[in-house]
Amino acid sequence: MTSASMDMSASAKSRTESPTTKLDEAIAVLKDKARPFARLGAAERAGLLRECLPRVSEVSSRWVEAALRAKGLSADQPASSEEWLGGPLPTVRNIRLLIDSLDGIASTGKPRLPRPVGQSRDGTALVDVFPSSALDGALFAGFSCKVRMLPEVKSADVTGKQASFYSKKDPSGAVSLILGAGNVASIPPMDALYKMFVDGNVCLVKMNPVNEYLGPFFEEAFKPLVDKGYLRFAYGAGEVGAYLSDHDGIDDIHITGSDRTHDLIVWGPPGPERDRRKAAKEPKLKKTITSELGCVTPVLIVPARFSESELDFVAQNLATMVANNASCNCNAAKMLVTSKSWPQRGALLDKVRSILATVAPRKAYYPGAFDRFDYLTKGRAGDVVKLGEASKEQLPWTLVFGLDSNDKDEKLFSTEPFCPIISETTLDESDPVAFLAAATRFANDRLWGTLSAVVMIHPSLEKDPTVAAALDKAVAELRYGAVGINQWTGLVYGTVTPPWGAHPSSTLEDIQGGLGWVHNTFMLEGIEKAVLRGPLTIAPRPPWFVTNKKSHLVAPKLVAMEAAPSWLKVPGIALTALGG
Repeated sequence: MTSASMDMSASAKSRTESPTTKLDEAIAVLKDKARPFARLGAAERAGLLRECLPRVSEVSSRWVEAALRAKGLSADQPASSEEWLGGPLPTVRNIRLLIDSLDGIASTGKPRLPRPVGQSRDGTALVDVFPSSALDGALFAGFSCKVRMLPEVKSADVTGKQASFYSKKDPSGAVSLILGAGNVASIPPMDALYKMFVDGNVCLVKMNPVNEYLGPFFEEAFKPLVDKGYLRFAYGAGEVGAYLSDHDGIDDIHITGSDRTHDLIVWGPPGPERDRRKAAKEPKLKKTITSELGCVTPVLIVPARFSESELDFVAQNLATMVANNASCNCNAAKMLVTSKSWPQRGALLDKVRSILATVAPRKAYYPGAFDRFDYLTKGRAGDVVKLGEASKEQLPWTLVFGLDSNDKDEKLFSTEPFCPIISETTLDESDPVAFLAAATRFANDRLWGTLSAVVMIHPSLEKDPTVAAALDKAVAELRYGAVGINQWTGLVYGTVTPPWGAHPSSTLEDIQGGLGWVHNTFMLEGIEKAVLRGPLTIAPRPPWFVTNKKSHLVAPKLVAMEAAPSWLKVPGIALTALGG
């Protein structure tokens, strides 16, 4: 399936572009250090990360302040929590968990899994990766995340395949280029952490012009790695990215961005030559490339009878999946899939609309947002609801109801909006089992992207063995790298122990949501998808919810907890969270 985003991506101009001589110098240093870094022991690597951990904590306040200025948010408002929760928090957690895994490798040869490897009812190996500690369990009561492995990976093989880089003798090393994302602050450093400490490569991180203002904070935070020549940062727009991608000193590329940019790198500019290359499976790029490229994220709402309070909580959850980061998230909820005859369909949509009406519209900071918004909303007949005032800098929250699920030409099925739009389509099936099967087919076959999907299902339905089996089948068949059950897949990203990436059914010729994995601090190999499960309702209200009024007070405390976990910090977090 081809994404319509091909003609709708805009780029930002860099104000701090690195000259070619500096790029060449950086690559030369990295090339020289690739082999020594590759041959560092796990304990030495853990030591480097221990030096970085307090430095990330030290820059976190300034990092967040800069991001808030760029995105037009105020530090004393709950929405400011998003920059803590999407920036320093997962970055600090990633470093700490990598240290734990490296310590495990140093002592036993493998990262220590929190629980023994299990098996699903269909015989698939399941690896329990969250909660990864008792503190995780206390702070995220009722949550879990399991990794479904590929069919060829048996339960007995999982631990043997972990952290294969650390089993290599005398690795020669490699230089990875990270083409950083411009939307979520933690993506560039976390992509680099994966390439360096899971794959074993030295890294050049090219900052995206959209958030290049964060580069100096990253350079300060990761100074121990920079000083030793293992990590470098570069700045510039597409021309710099193209120069680096083609550079002989670069061995490997990881991009978080658009499929348009990916295909430009891999296949060259659009035209007959690209078509010929794709048909012959002869990419222009001769280097390895991994990617995370987004998704029209579906939320499948299984018809059931919800109480008023349950329906309200589901609506808050959905509104959060839309509003977070001005809806410029690759896992933002973009397509609600409901049953046409579900009696509570209208009530849920009304609740989502009412909640978003209370959320101030955000600055549409990401390039191309206005063009995408106009392309997807102008001239559209039917139910289009805009909430809040548009301006030169902001767009209204926009809901598009009742799309025809059989319309193969519907632009909202093939275009990731990356702006504040959420749509809804309906299916004829009203029986939960039939709906799950039909919704899975629709998501797999009609929507663009293979990154993330969510299933909302009432706990009472799962008491029926037939429905429970249908849910298991849907989870197994959904071609997405992250599947959330009753909770947003943003938590798969943020908890860091799960792998984050698109479903491995993607190919270079049809890249969809991308190829490869990041995060994955247990260093698993042979992954099919991560499956997150959470309660339908949670009390107190989670700090990531857009309706939480104290999230900006809780978020810095969570960062401090991740930097130095302690049971003594739990009461303070809990007291601050009450009433949120």
